[in-house]
Amino acid sequence: MTVLSFRAMQESDLDAVLAVEFAAFSHPWTRGIFLDCIKSGHECWMGFCGLQQVGHGVVSAAAGESHLLNITIKPESQGNGYGYALLEHLMGRARARDAEVTFLEVRESNRSAAALYERFGFNEIGRRRNYYPAVGGREDALVMAYSLIE
Repeated sequence: MTVLSFRAMQESDLDAVLAVEFAAFSHPWTRGIFLDCIKSGHECWMGFCGLQQVGHGVVSAAAGESHLLNITIKPESQGNGYGYALLEHLMGRARARDAEVTFLEVRESNRSAAALYERFGFNEIGRRRNYYPAVGGREDALVMAYSLIE
């Protein structure tokens, strides 16, 4: 079992968050997107193994639903169970906000992330054509859902 500690993301964390985000993705979120999420009161969290930041995630929740907007583990820390532990924490935060279901989109090409979500219990429920920007064009998103009702 991978043990991570978590703390709420703050504006002062954004340089560290962006370093991980830019290392992990070809089309990373911007400072402004993270700042908007913090200011909007979304569940914005950072995960740590000891004192080492290994990732971050953002969940919005309203009207009985939540949406996993971002989950990122830095490339050199992937494959150690941190993504699963962070996802588990974020789903707990969504439950605490009375969400009954969580939705997400994942790049069709991101098979490791889709496999993580499937292992956790998410199911593919649809597809959004040309949803993501990609090198040389656009890429489809798989739409997945997870029931938070136990």
